[in-house]
This record gives sequence, C-alpha cells and structure tokens, in this order.
Amino acid sequence: MSVDDRLTIVTRAERDRAILELHGELDLAGAPLLTAELQRGQVAHARAVVLDLQNLQFIDSAGLRVILAKHEDAVVRGQEFALTQGSQQVQRLLSVAGVEEHLRVIASPEDLLLEDANGSAGAGSASPS
Repeated sequence: MSVDDRLTIVTRAERDRAILELHGELDLAGAPLLTAELQRGQVAHARAVVLDLQNLQFIDSAGLRVILAKHEDAVVRGQEFALTQGSQQVQRLLSVAGVEEHLRVIASPEDLLLEDANGSAGAGSASPS
C-alpha cells in the first residue's frame, strides 16, 4: 500500500452537522481510523453526519461494516446520516451490497443543508427510490 492509498479524513463542522471527507481507501487498515473519527465528540454529538465519499477510491467489506454500524448508531441517537456518491468502485460495492436502498445518498454535503433549509430532511432516512 502506498502513502497515497491510505485513508485520510478531513472533518469539518457546518452548522450542527459533521461532514467527513474520505480520501484514499477505506479498507481493513483504514476502518479503525474512520471508527475513531466517528466516535469523536464533534461528530458523535452532531445533529447530522455526512460521509463524503467523492474522493474515496476504494472500499472493502471492513469499510462497509463501519458505515453500516455508524448508520445504526445514528438511527438509535436520532441523528441524520447520509453518504455522497463515491468512485465507480465504491458505488459498485454499495450497489451490490444493497446499501443505497437503506441509507440516504445525496449528491453533495451541501444537499443536506439545502434539504434542511427547505424542511424536507428526515433522520437517517433512505433516499427515495
């Protein structure tokens, strides 16, 4: 694995939302890093969490487990949870696993802000099919 492949996470707060931009590969090596970041106070106590997968190049089953576990945590907490679309490989895995049918997928992190401004967001809901 090269340095460029390793998972890096840029976390930013916008209003009462935590947006985590994932770069590189979310695999067995990167999954603990994402888990730790999701448990940090800024993220854990946000009203909404968005995983921005636009710069994620690869995901495996370990990464998928972290995303699904965080979604379940969000439902329990009453926290909104959404993903943006990722690379072709990322989208293929999410599609094969049926994740897009259960998790909310948005075009960009800003879409969640726009939905809230228009009063149409729902906690942890899946995207309309």
